[in-house]
Amino acid sequence: MVRSMVPVAAALWALAAALTAHAQAWPAQLVKIVVPFSPGTGMDILARTVGPKLAEMWGQPVVVENKPGASGNLGAYQVAKSAPDGYTLVMGASTLVINKTLYKDMQYDPLADLEPIGLAANASLLLVAHPKLGITAARDLIAQAKARPGTFVYGSPGIATPHHMAMELFKARAGIDIVHIPFSATGPAVTQLLGGEVPIMFLPVHVAITHVKAGKLVALAMGGEKRHPLAPDVPTLGELGLRNANTDIWYALWAPARTPGAIVNRIGADMQKALAMPEVREALAKQGMQELTGTPAELRSLMDSDFARWAEVVKTAGIKAQ
Repeated sequence: MVRSMVPVAAALWALAAALTAHAQAWPAQLVKIVVPFSPGTGMDILARTVGPKLAEMWGQPVVVENKPGASGNLGAYQVAKSAPDGYTLVMGASTLVINKTLYKDMQYDPLADLEPIGLAANASLLLVAHPKLGITAARDLIAQAKARPGTFVYGSPGIATPHHMAMELFKARAGIDIVHIPFSATGPAVTQLLGGEVPIMFLPVHVAITHVKAGKLVALAMGGEKRHPLAPDVPTLGELGLRNANTDIWYALWAPARTPGAIVNRIGADMQKALAMPEVREALAKQGMQELTGTPAELRSLMDSDFARWAEVVKTAGIKAQ
């Protein structure tokens, strides 16, 4: 019995040694970071800011490739089906997890087919209203919406966008009914918001704050867990007593499932080093983003908890992807 186990042990040792050697040799070639959305989006800017820093650390080129389509599913699917060798990664967002609650015919499972590397940054949303509404605080909006259910309307750039999902989460936690008016893109939605036709909306804080300072919009509440440096006087939804109401968009890096742990840990550690660089933090701050730290295990836990939370919102609101 003991003798028969010797070849098995030797084979396992050889496999472990081979994986270790492979991880130590990584990277030996170009590394590609796929962004499953168009150029200029938050995750694209993040990847293009961090990428050059990683290239310097690794001594290998790091290229960013945009693969938009199917609300991010197309690019993420291509990475999920790539070789698990650390040379093809995806810089995505919390929307990849939300997609699993919306699409029944996805060709991959973000929770099973992607290997978490680590959190990278987050972007906070600010709940705003047009001044003509006469509402200056989220508490007032909640009180009036409860007194007159279904009479208020809010806008978003479209069905299942972060703006839409944030408001539906807020509605569910506050127990209010506000009617959704979806638009085809951010531009038309903001135009109607500033004109007062659709007077309530969640907007990225770095976009909204300019209009708030100009007196064109009123800041009601931050959607994140903490107050934001761009709007330090604006309370969070949590401060209003709404639990589990975090609407932040978080960004993270993934590899294909079954990528060796040593490679995953190396990429994650180096990404955190890049995110800690002052010039990187400054570049992200200009886009309303703040760097995050998080191990693969912490990202996995966040993905699982977010999936459960957003699945509840999607079911309650009856949201259907279009």
